[in-house]
Amino acid sequence: MFYRDERLALFIDGSNLYAAAKALQFDIDYKLLRQEFMQRGKLLRAFYYTALLENDDYSPIRPLVDWLHYNGFTMVTKPAKEFTDSQGRRKIKGNMDIELTVDAMETAAHVDHIVLFSGDGDFKPLVEALQRKGCRVSVVSTIRSQPPMIADDLRRQADNFIELDELREVIGRPPREPREERARHDADAAD
Repeated sequence: MFYRDERLALFIDGSNLYAAAKALQFDIDYKLLRQEFMQRGKLLRAFYYTALLENDDYSPIRPLVDWLHYNGFTMVTKPAKEFTDSQGRRKIKGNMDIELTVDAMETAAHVDHIVLFSGDGDFKPLVEALQRKGCRVSVVSTIRSQPPMIADDLRRQADNFIELDELREVIGRPPREPREERARHDADAAD
């Protein structure tokens, strides 16, 4: 349900979309994702939200963040907070919901349609507020994973639900093997 003359903005909850795609066993090609939505309307902005561990020498998400930044995405990042829980397990906290919500509310006056890539039920009040401002809101997530990655109340509130698995053919690529697996595979192939 897209109109060619609609002004669009994409709001990508990075960790939520990553988890949904991983549950469906594919990786997202963000160049193809951006191209797909440029064909669906007049794409004004594509925001990507993620928390980063600042103290790690190498963050596995850093190359993606840099690539997105250079390829037409507006990156919104903040340092993740690392802590140890009551059972001594290392935990990382980096919720970007407030940043995404503020940006979506500010952008609403300039677009006709907002596409939210998240299944987080905490975004239901945001979707309601955007609709009151006259924006149509589509939500991209999946019900095909076990358990489903989208909150039922968010799905019901959205003007349109887009099943991530149905986008696989246009924005997906097979998941990459971890580096160690790839190196081992390459070494085995060389023997």
